[in-house]
Amino acid sequence: MDTSLITTSTSLEGYRVTKHLGVVRGITVRSRSALGNIAGGFQSLFGGRLSIYVELCENAREEAFQLLVQHAQALGANGIINMRYDANEVMQGITEVLAYGTAVVVEKV
Repeated sequence: MDTSLITTSTSLEGYRVTKHLGVVRGITVRSRSALGNIAGGFQSLFGGRLSIYVELCENAREEAFQLLVQHAQALGANGIINMRYDANEVMQGITEVLAYGTAVVVEKV
């Protein structure tokens, strides 16, 4: 699937939705390692950007996004509209990241 056909909007400019295939999602659950927590704690002493946690969050979002795309492709979609991310702490140090949206079939207008 062309990732340019994924949007947080309810429509894709220049395309017409011909079929709605339903809600699709990608989910991952991640935890911080003990070493990651130590390194993150050390970084937090100095303030500023906490690159260890930024990398963890970015990797989790990317994995959830790729799973979302795979789910949409399995349904025969060539686009996803109204795409969103959500994250919840399942328990201390363990976070769920969810990417979801509506799988659609679109054609260029």
